[in-house]
Amino acid sequence: MTVHFIGAGPGAPDLITVRGRDLIARCPVCLYAGSLVPRALLDHCPPGAEIVDTAPMSLDEIVAACRAATDQGRDVARLHSGDLSVWSALGEQLRRLDEEGIPYTITPGVPSFAAAAAALGQELTLPELAQSVVLTRTSGRASAMPPRETLQAFGATGATLAIHLSIHVLDKVVAELVPYYGADCPAAVIYRASWPDERVIRATLGTIATEVAKSPIERTALILVGKVLGARDFRNSALYDAAYQRRFRGRDA
Repeated sequence: MTVHFIGAGPGAPDLITVRGRDLIARCPVCLYAGSLVPRALLDHCPPGAEIVDTAPMSLDEIVAACRAATDQGRDVARLHSGDLSVWSALGEQLRRLDEEGIPYTITPGVPSFAAAAAALGQELTLPELAQSVVLTRTSGRASAMPPRETLQAFGATGATLAIHLSIHVLDKVVAELVPYYGADCPAAVIYRASWPDERVIRATLGTIATEVAKSPIERTALILVGKVLGARDFRNSALYDAAYQRRFRGRDA
């Protein structure tokens, strides 16, 4: 029997992979992060499935539930919000399942930063403006940041920053980034990207905190900072240039 870790996407219930949906549909047990995963996804569970909200559970309790299902010969769909590769607490669960000898699979999901970019109608990398996207956060109760992973260090690169789990310290984020990007650098806050109550706040780094304060946001929001946001005066990439010969174009030189 297998525990199937599934990235449930950023919020909209149809932003889940076909593989993830089909795994949910065939698993008689579903453990889901109830504080972040939309309940509509549970409609894919088979009739009579055991559905457990893990929001109030400890790691030991989650592993025990996986152990019990495995001992009963039942597969488990383990749903996490967004994608499992970042800030999902996946690593500690996999370590415990390895110790228990419980097999598992991992199905990726649509990450929140991608949903936020879609909400903005925005590509996060543009020629000669930014070719890197940094996914980062600030220190919190659950996990401190390593000493060298600071906003100042990332800001010095000029990359597009996607700052997670930090809306509660927006003033601090602004103060640390203004010296590198300037107060007039575009910035945005996307609240609950892809959910029905999604909100998008566009401003500059110097004004974003004031704009957010008009209707305060406490959680489930992403901060994006970078010159690419809203940029229109940028060079086209060579990818679709008529004179650019590439392997799959098949044009005469």
